[in-house]
Amino acid sequence: MFSLVRENIRIAFDSIRSQLLRTILTILIIAIGITALVGILSAVSALENTISSDFSSMGANTFNLQRYDFTSQRRSNDEQKVNPVINYRQVKEFEEEYNFPFTNVSLSFQGTNSAEVKYENEKTDPEVQVFGVNENFISNSGLEVDAGRALNYFDVENSNSVCVIGSDLKKALLDDVNPINKTISIRGAKFKVIGVLKEKGSTFGNNQDLRVLMPLQKARTIFTNANINYSLSVKTDKKDMLEGAQDEAIVLFRNIRGLNPIEENNFGIERSDDLINRIGEITGVLSMAAWIISVITIFGSTIALFNMMLVSVSERTREIGVRKALGAKSGTIAFQFFIETIIIGQFGGILGILLGILLGYGFAYLAEFNFVIPWAAMIWASIITFIVAVVSGSYPAIKAAKLDPVESLRYE
Repeated sequence: MFSLVRENIRIAFDSIRSQLLRTILTILIIAIGITALVGILSAVSALENTISSDFSSMGANTFNLQRYDFTSQRRSNDEQKVNPVINYRQVKEFEEEYNFPFTNVSLSFQGTNSAEVKYENEKTDPEVQVFGVNENFISNSGLEVDAGRALNYFDVENSNSVCVIGSDLKKALLDDVNPINKTISIRGAKFKVIGVLKEKGSTFGNNQDLRVLMPLQKARTIFTNANINYSLSVKTDKKDMLEGAQDEAIVLFRNIRGLNPIEENNFGIERSDDLINRIGEITGVLSMAAWIISVITIFGSTIALFNMMLVSVSERTREIGVRKALGAKSGTIAFQFFIETIIIGQFGGILGILLGILLGYGFAYLAEFNFVIPWAAMIWASIITFIVAVVSGSYPAIKAAKLDPVESLRYE
């Protein structure tokens, strides 16, 4: 039995080599469909994995109050409702009056995203982000301190000249020394480094590790723009209290913004799990598009493989007649052609998977996403190529098996 299978596989490879150009073209047609499926799904997975990990780092028990919500930010400028900035007075009033149990309130603003940071005779390019924050910002944002300590209540209240830096800034300026207690300079002001954040990576080209966090009041003395927009983040220690904490925060902030009961919110509120769900909806649509494109292409691959095998049966009619005359059974002939179809389909599938992974990796690399191996897409691609081979090879194999040996020997 095994010797017969081995012999059929050998004959199948000999046949493939004898019609190499036709086989290569068929393999490429199959590979194109599989490449589209694996490539698009791996790119979608990289996008979803990167954004989801960024938002989920906030924690499922955290929500933000900001100038616009996620939906408003995606609208065109003509449609977007212009909300007033969230100013310092409003965030401080919220911090003082918000007393929902088991919650921590974080205040922050971005002073600049193009600061030049100096240490002794070294300096960075003007691309460092500087944030003014309170003591709860690091924990509410899902950040962790890798060395030293975080900002505390006394640093913020006393407006101490201290800071916590990102891992890339540490590598750029203080890679050869222990950064703790070293002094850096930003816009002429000196700050003692008290901590280094764990690496977070980049999203859409935004390097989250090239930044400086300093006490809120100290940052306000350096960055004095009148229209600075502040952000609020609330984290609850108990997840089941999140809804109540959010409702109370909305009521309080509406009062602070001076809204009457019939006015819409002129600010946005976002939870990390809401954003992740929306991202899931978007990537779901992209995945569906990938399947539609792939199915259309794979349907063409099925027709191409089917046609190739029919032509192969016609061209090898005399060979089939000789084999039958020598005692080959109809099942053996059918199995030979069926194995040939399976081999061509799997070659196309393997090539398509490799090209799809390269396509997805290239997209993730260029967009600075976290690439993940698309195991599910690879498994589906293998299953699809097998089904394509079965569907395409069944009829030609049956047709070859049913050929009359006498008529086949007469065929020229």
